[in-house]
Amino acid sequence: MKHTAARARRAVLRATTHTHTHMRTGPYTPSRGPGRGGRGARAWARANGAVLRLTTRVQEGLQEAARRPDRGDISTTTVIIWVAAVTGAVLVAGTIAAVIAKYNGRLNGL
Repeated sequence: MKHTAARARRAVLRATTHTHTHMRTGPYTPSRGPGRGGRGARAWARANGAVLRLTTRVQEGLQEAARRPDRGDISTTTVIIWVAAVTGAVLVAGTIAAVIAKYNGRLNGL
């Protein structure tokens, strides 16, 4: 794992496990919340893991984009050329198939 990914995970964990002690108005009893117990804890763990993976992936993608601004994006001209080439190839193949189908009886004797 990259250093930055580990740092991002720690930051997300710190942000999600922070208790709000500055909002005390009386005897402070921490909320047990939905993350305490059997299935709820596993669901929260899976959700937290998914958030961590997504956050890490997005940050790595942004770092890669900053490091390499030209990521090999296909230009519009290249797409037009490829579409024209494929269309031409399909037209040629279709024409050959139509000619062979039309003159199939005459070509058998050759």
